[in-house]
Amino acid sequence: MNVAVRGHTATKQASEHFDVLIVGAGISGIGSAYHIEKQLPGTSYVILETQATFGGTWNTHRYPGIRSDSDLHTFGYSFKPWVGPPIATAEEILSYMKEVIDDNDIARHIRYKHKINSASWSSEQNLWTIEATTTDTGEAKTFTANFLWMCQGYYRHSEGYTPEWKGMDRFKGRIVHPQTWPDDIDLAGKKVVVIGSGATAATLVPNIADECAHVTMLQRSPTYFRLGRNAIEIAEELRRLQVDEEWIHEIVRRKILFEQDAFTKLCVSKPEQVKKELIGQISAVLGPDYDVETHFTPKYRPWRQRIAFVPDADLFKGIASGKASVVTDEIECFVENGIQLKSGKLLEADIIVTATGFNLAALGDIAFEIDGKPLAFGGTVTYRGMMFTGVPNMVWVFGYFRASWTLRVDLVADFVCRLLGHMKAKGKKKVEVRLRPEDHNMPILPWIDPENFNPGYMMRNMNLLPKRGDKPEWQHSQDYWTEKDEIPRTDLDDGAFVYG
Repeated sequence: MNVAVRGHTATKQASEHFDVLIVGAGISGIGSAYHIEKQLPGTSYVILETQATFGGTWNTHRYPGIRSDSDLHTFGYSFKPWVGPPIATAEEILSYMKEVIDDNDIARHIRYKHKINSASWSSEQNLWTIEATTTDTGEAKTFTANFLWMCQGYYRHSEGYTPEWKGMDRFKGRIVHPQTWPDDIDLAGKKVVVIGSGATAATLVPNIADECAHVTMLQRSPTYFRLGRNAIEIAEELRRLQVDEEWIHEIVRRKILFEQDAFTKLCVSKPEQVKKELIGQISAVLGPDYDVETHFTPKYRPWRQRIAFVPDADLFKGIASGKASVVTDEIECFVENGIQLKSGKLLEADIIVTATGFNLAALGDIAFEIDGKPLAFGGTVTYRGMMFTGVPNMVWVFGYFRASWTLRVDLVADFVCRLLGHMKAKGKKKVEVRLRPEDHNMPILPWIDPENFNPGYMMRNMNLLPKRGDKPEWQHSQDYWTEKDEIPRTDLDDGAFVYG
């Protein structure tokens, strides 16, 4: 029997029970809740969120200019048309998410300021017990759920990754990480160095260039970027023709996905051609005298790391104007007035921004137990990057890197709703995945093949992630264009699924 879900009237010892418990009210959690509402009416569910509001990344990251590096026609949900520019600000994305919450009466299911400490599975009860603490009052909360839907992402929201460099304590200025951007920072007239070359650095640099005395992007090695207008011509044309937004959304999504598929295949089949085209775009903005070979010619083939989209070439226009610059070098140490580079050059700075990536947190820093034993997540094998051997009644939403994250939110949600409906029809309370007899000689490999995709935040902590096999069903392929057909066709009575 469910206890009332409004307010905090339950005693400290009382627990509340739900059919489904969703972890996180970010883009994945809100999308998953929508699918429960539409596909499983009558299912009781709750969303537990550590932060004081929804949004996940788009709420916690507040550095200047924060924006998506995926187009919102595909990063947006399949069920909710996106009507703004394809590359959107955090504010625009949060507004879009709020509409989804309001339109589908999701807010009453969300418990904000609830930090989950532990999650324990009992095979005797076929039940998850979740222990949480309210971050404002410190009150202990207990929830039980039949099914756990992990939508917390893959990195630690409370702190970003900053390497330990020699002499950091000697630096007289300020060191900040974009993930915890301070409200009181004053950039006016300051020399700023941004360490990093990914999407965060590429966003931050042009957005503070006008305010600073000068901003320098310091990178150890170059990254690939794609340039283009922050607009999609076919969407603009269809709006001029007054086509319904639902139609525009579907048409534009299909067009973008078709082109992304072709681009991804070209990166594999003709990497040198793609490399030449990507770098050629940059040369066209920076001019023939700029040293593109040193600063914007990566040593790896395209798509072995994420390729960030730079709308309207703003990063490169900032460099061309002289307000921003790029230095490709390695750090020897920090000194009082900046960074000493291994080349011998001194990079002066008043403020240093470490846009150096994430700290991986595979299970949201939650202590998991299965029947009283701590879960060694790195010792499990994944079923399509969603379920894990030896972990009953749990699905993790892990999105795409080569396509929009949210495409997988919709795919996984359809799968979960179908799985829960299948369990109900069979009268089963428990499901887990297990290697079949024909899988036992299968090679067990790291979560991601580093020859295929190898960003630093994954490589640093690969041991924390589950293993994969060499068969499609036992890995997260990062291939949306294959999974969009394979996952809906999953045979839920295949031997990989064990019900109880």
